[in-house]
Amino acid sequence: MGYGFYGWDGGDVPAVTDEHGRTWTPCGLYDALRDIWCEYTCAPRLRELWSEENRTVGQCSVTAFLAQDIFGGKVYGILLPGGNYHCYNVVGDCVFDLTSEQFGDEVLDYENNPEQLREVHFAKEEKRQRYRFLKEELERRFGGEMTGTRGSLRQEAAGGDGFGKEIF
Repeated sequence: MGYGFYGWDGGDVPAVTDEHGRTWTPCGLYDALRDIWCEYTCAPRLRELWSEENRTVGQCSVTAFLAQDIFGGKVYGILLPGGNYHCYNVVGDCVFDLTSEQFGDEVLDYENNPEQLREVHFAKEEKRQRYRFLKEELERRFGGEMTGTRGSLRQEAAGGDGFGKEIF
């Protein structure tokens, strides 16, 4: 079976941990998130574009940082017209973008883009809440406490964000 997201066939990217109740691959994570992405998890400025047919609209940063929790690596951003960044993941030599389908046939340039930092993105409370919702739903549906390179949801709920500073 083929997928529509960029990098789906780019190699095996194993999860950095299996403590969250399942061993993930990017394709497996995509399959799980397809049933979780919703209008609420979409960026507010793009909600009017979100639909059941185009579930990935406005999901890039929260999805990329969730994927980073699971697979490690870095999140990078493609500068879009209007000044916003479209986020995607790089783990070793593998580049994947679980939300690239929102752009249809538009070709995105995945080279030489700036790294995106969750501290910057999650300075927006609404974005941090959308990320937490995705993470909590994934945990609820598939069991376990998701841990990885950035700490656990319980660590965040206790007042830390995995970076040693308060986020509430």
